[in-house]
Amino acid sequence: MRPLIDAHLDIAWNAVSFDRDQLLPLDELRRRESGMTGKSRGNCTVSLPEMQRAGIRICLATLLCRALPAGFCGSAADSGAVDERGHGAVILREDLDYANQTIACAAAQAQLAYYRLLEGQGRMRTIRSSADLDAHWQDAGAPLGIILSMEGCDPIVDPAQAEWWYAQGLRTACLAHYGPSAYAMGTGGDGPLTAAGRELLKEFDRLGLILDLVHTADTAFAQALDVYSGPVFVSHGNCRALVPHDRQISDDQIRAVAARRGVIGAVLDEWMLIPDYRRDAEDRPRAALETVADHIDHVCSLTGSCAHAAIGSDLDGGFGTEQTPDGLETIADLQRIAEILADRGYADAEIDAVFHGNWLRFFRQAL
Repeated sequence: MRPLIDAHLDIAWNAVSFDRDQLLPLDELRRRESGMTGKSRGNCTVSLPEMQRAGIRICLATLLCRALPAGFCGSAADSGAVDERGHGAVILREDLDYANQTIACAAAQAQLAYYRLLEGQGRMRTIRSSADLDAHWQDAGAPLGIILSMEGCDPIVDPAQAEWWYAQGLRTACLAHYGPSAYAMGTGGDGPLTAAGRELLKEFDRLGLILDLVHTADTAFAQALDVYSGPVFVSHGNCRALVPHDRQISDDQIRAVAARRGVIGAVLDEWMLIPDYRRDAEDRPRAALETVADHIDHVCSLTGSCAHAAIGSDLDGGFGTEQTPDGLETIADLQRIAEILADRGYADAEIDAVFHGNWLRFFRQAL
């Protein structure tokens, strides 16, 4: 089994918002949800025991809460169990969206408390520095290592609060999620950094907080590269050349991240693997794990090496096996990607780079 680093897992969000006990075996989690309705219920793929079976030594563990755009007055038509906020009308999720940044901040602190409780129980270990990273990687008996990451900066109520979050262990963040945020436009349309977003990036530079460019609209993406001088990466993004959508990463953006010595993590969400994917289509085509390897291939070919491709699975990121590639029943099936890459001619050292080496190199330099 190859050691793995997964650059995007919503562990605390699943625990706090979905009431999933992440310490249970996966079969038990599925059994408990077998009578529930709602997207992904009974189809989860991640728990801490299953991550151990998958060989995951370190992950980027997220804080995920969104605040509604200022002045928004929602209606019942805007609410539902959907996973995008459109460019036009705002779509709400009861498990994710909050009325303002103050409430989003409090919700994110509940997720932070969950990680701290698990750390206090010896279930995980927070990595805050390159020294922590090396010590953890060399400790074969260590629990899961986590690098604390924020998906969308809505819980940072103003740029000055970034320092408090950094002191709590936050080490990476992206500016927006879906739709507009206080700091930038996210997935679902195009738009710039806001004035507050520029100030926040200056704070990130000062603190050494690492910028994740995932979910960042094209205009804001380009502006962020100019404003922020520190290390950049994309925790979980696939290739727009293969699946056209603004959620994906364009070839120019991949080259720009690689030029800053960054890494791009391939995602396992099926809609990001198949062009024109329709979740509600009964006859929709299914992706395969080979499709994930296509995106890894594209990054390697485009950048001229295997140094910038990795994995950021986003498994249980609001979806389960109903929306994972055929052949992936649990997070442990990520190990099958190694065999696929080997069949395509990747050497052992190159597969190790994709599985963990590239993230190790990046975070040794960036933390």
